[in-house]
Amino acid sequence: MHVYVVFAHPSKESFSHAVLEAFTCGLREAGHTFEVGDLYGMGFQSEMDEAQYFREVGLDPDAPVPDDVKAEQGKIDGADALVFVYPLWWSDCPAKLKGWFDRVLTYGYAYFYDACEQRHSKVTLQKALVLCSAGHTVEHLEEADVAQSMRCIMLNDRLLGVGVNTAQMEILGAMMPGDDTYREENLQRAYELGRAF
Repeated sequence: MHVYVVFAHPSKESFSHAVLEAFTCGLREAGHTFEVGDLYGMGFQSEMDEAQYFREVGLDPDAPVPDDVKAEQGKIDGADALVFVYPLWWSDCPAKLKGWFDRVLTYGYAYFYDACEQRHSKVTLQKALVLCSAGHTVEHLEEADVAQSMRCIMLNDRLLGVGVNTAQMEILGAMMPGDDTYREENLQRAYELGRAF
């Protein structure tokens, strides 16, 4: 399987980057190929400009898209699966990744409607996995209904709604700055998810 891994964290010294390394190590050992799209490293433009905004609201599925968007769509098309690795900031993904969804999942690619108002997608991915590191424990995020909200938005809206067959989210929690109590356990889990992918 070929996997496109979208990574969204500004620091290579972060726990999120360690998760990326552990997960891709597991992928490699399982015999999968992969490409990492480091959104911060590539300087991906997360803000939608006025021209792209008018392209989206114009609902013309054949209207051209910016080159950087076309490149990301090409990486998706060349993959069997998508993986996202990022930290939980204010109950969601970093703005850089949110902008990736805003700009890359364009009308005419991620979704469009036929003459009978039926929704379709050109995205045909077997599966997606979301690896999200969080300072709070998973139990706290579940009790506060934050985890449910995260799953609803990331899995149902952003992935399952646009041509991904199956999607799951793994929250690697209890990773408060300066507290490494669960670091190795969480990294082992990331590795195992890559190995079993």
